[in-house]
Amino acid sequence: MAVLDILTYPDPRLQEKAFPVEKVDRAIRTLMDNLLDTLYHVNGVGFAAMQVGVKKRVIVVDVGERDGIPSKPLLMANPTLEWVSPTTQVTKEGCFSVPGFYENVTRPLEIKVSYVDENNHPQTLTPSGLLADCIQHEIDHLDGILFIDHLSSLKRSLIVQKLLKRKKNRL
Repeated sequence: MAVLDILTYPDPRLQEKAFPVEKVDRAIRTLMDNLLDTLYHVNGVGFAAMQVGVKKRVIVVDVGERDGIPSKPLLMANPTLEWVSPTTQVTKEGCFSVPGFYENVTRPLEIKVSYVDENNHPQTLTPSGLLADCIQHEIDHLDGILFIDHLSSLKRSLIVQKLLKRKKNRL
């Protein structure tokens, strides 16, 4: 497959919303495979199509081994949060589209997500912990939301200033 180029903030495409997938066909499956290749190339745990400039509601997630049990990658089209627990968790998050920054983000501890898998079959999953956090982070990308949007305005502003300065220095 292929390793795709990752968009980084302040690219305005990262703040757009993705369009639903009508059907998981060969083209969407290829996109899923390419996202997975990109994920493994950068040693990440989740990736959204929006991060590579594709406005489709597609994410891939692979959090690796959990509780000594290897997990298989999740390839998801049209993921939708059906329920979120009132109990929250704080996790240090980072993002390849906001490189070099890691901050604590509060999210629901457990979720129920419905989606269409790589074989075009509807699925429902009720993950908790890291997997729930990762899925929520990637769904945010599909809605044009970055993890820094969950931070205080001061923290977000400082990160944005540093990212803009970094971009200016590269030009």
